[in-house]
Amino acid sequence: MENPGEQASTTARPSSGAPQPQTLREKLAAGRFVVSVEVDPPHGLVPGRALAGASLLQRANVDCINVGDSPLARVRMSPVAMAVFLQQELGVETIVHYTTRDRNLIAIHSDLVGGHVLGVRNILCLRGDPPALGGHTDVVAVWDVGSVQLIRILRMLNDGVDWTGKSVGPSASFFIGGSANPNTDETKAELNLMRRKVEAGAHFFMTQVVYDPERLERFLERTAKFKLPIIVGILPILSQRQAEFLHHQAPGITLPEDALERLRRAGEDGVAAEGLAIARDILAVARAKAAGVYIVPSFGRYEPLVELVAEAKR
Repeated sequence: MENPGEQASTTARPSSGAPQPQTLREKLAAGRFVVSVEVDPPHGLVPGRALAGASLLQRANVDCINVGDSPLARVRMSPVAMAVFLQQELGVETIVHYTTRDRNLIAIHSDLVGGHVLGVRNILCLRGDPPALGGHTDVVAVWDVGSVQLIRILRMLNDGVDWTGKSVGPSASFFIGGSANPNTDETKAELNLMRRKVEAGAHFFMTQVVYDPERLERFLERTAKFKLPIIVGILPILSQRQAEFLHHQAPGITLPEDALERLRRAGEDGVAAEGLAIARDILAVARAKAAGVYIVPSFGRYEPLVELVAEAKR
């Protein structure tokens, strides 16, 4: 099957004398295999650890930094604010994970327009994990709109209007991402949802983290028809306890039985190495059939990812 990343690059690759692609949009259009790493904003007022992690990854030559939006419903700094901070401090390109869980249409408009003025361009449109997952049983989710409608709102801003059709002045230039889940058994429903996101205006997809190479390969073959770049999520496992949590409690994530067995056989002393080996298996499929990967660190530990980033960039 064709590589979705290659399908999105019908324009000629740059010749030796042509300008090299600089932005995520340009690299995907040129058929480059892109590598990003997720950096979560801090819970409190000191972003130093996240900044240091992003700086380390920038030196490792990642193409951009994914900025999470209170993942697992654990409260953190605004992802738009964190993205602007990283872009200003490091000059690194970011992909903002933006959920509709916490915001109504008015807040969404304010955030997106403000982020655009401050240089944010890449938005991954997400619904968000339920507040109860983060222990917030007394918090009510907003979900004024879903992820498909969020994509449509961004497309309308790119057309120069808000969701009511009122002019916002010059057209925006958002690069719009949609989520995809290779782990679901409801494949037909997932493909239908992806189709709706394409029709709403998505430019690329990013998948949930995945641990089954064969399932991922089948998924990428079935989604090639959308002719959009797909960036695959990878989260190297560091402990058996983490593997069990991801498999049983993290929404949208499952580990195949053979991966769980590999980790059990490795024992606690060898589980991190085996987790990295499983991540390499996913990377191999992504390099063959996808447009790139984004790598998620475990427990904010960025140093172990440098080697994997280097392998992905080769």
